[in-house]
Amino acid sequence: MKIHDILERLIDEGPNDPAIFKAIFLAGGPGSGKSYVASKILSGLGLKPVNSDDVYEYLANKHDVDLGNPDEVASDKGQEARDRAKQLTDKRQNIYIDGRLGLIIDGTGKDVQKVKEQTVKLKSLGYDCAMVFVNTNLQVAQERNSDRKRKLPAEMVQTMWRQVQENIMKFQQVFGAKDFHVVDNSGGLEDPERKENFDNVYKSVRAFASSPPSSHHAKKWQDDAKNKNTT
Repeated sequence: MKIHDILERLIDEGPNDPAIFKAIFLAGGPGSGKSYVASKILSGLGLKPVNSDDVYEYLANKHDVDLGNPDEVASDKGQEARDRAKQLTDKRQNIYIDGRLGLIIDGTGKDVQKVKEQTVKLKSLGYDCAMVFVNTNLQVAQERNSDRKRKLPAEMVQTMWRQVQENIMKFQQVFGAKDFHVVDNSGGLEDPERKENFDNVYKSVRAFASSPPSSHHAKKWQDDAKNKNTT
C-alpha cells in the first residue's frame, strides 16, 4: 500500500473514529510511569498516540547512537535524530488532526505554553481536550530512572521533576478541574487511596473519550462528512 493511500485511509477514518474530536494530553516527568498508566487507562479507546520517543529510538539505532550514553545523546548525531523524530511526529499528528481522529499527545509536561497553544488550536477545530497527569515522588522517579536502559543523569531527573511539579496548577487552569486528572503512580494499587484515585481517573477519562463531541464545529464537520459520504 502506498503512503498516499495510507494517509487517505486515515483521513477517511475520521467520521467513524470512536474517539473523534477527542484529545487527551499525557504528562509526567522521567520515571513517572506514563506508559504503564496509559496502557491501563487509555487502551482500547481508539486514540492515536503522538509520541516522538519511538521514532527517536528507531532513528538513534539506525544511526548508531547509544541512548544509554549521555555524551552520544547530546552529540550532533544524537540531536539530529531527536530533531528529525520531532519533525516526523509533528507531521503524523497533523495527518491525524486532518481526519479529526482522537489523539493521545504524550509529553513530559515541562512546557505549559506549548501545551496551551496546542489546546487552543485543537479546540478551535472542535476538539474536546483533557489531560492525564501522571505524578510520582522524586525518590520513586529516581529509582525508576536508574532501572531504565535510557538513563538520565540524576541531576536532570531532579530538575525536570521540579519543573513538572511546578506546572500542575498551571495545567489545571488550562484544562479546568473537570478535564484535568492526576494519577498518583508512586506505588502499587494495593494502597486503597491510590486504587480509588486510579479507578476514578479511569472512569472519568473513558467517559470523556466515549461521549459525543461537545463543540458545534465538531458536529458541523461530522454532518458535512456524512453528507459527503452519502453523495
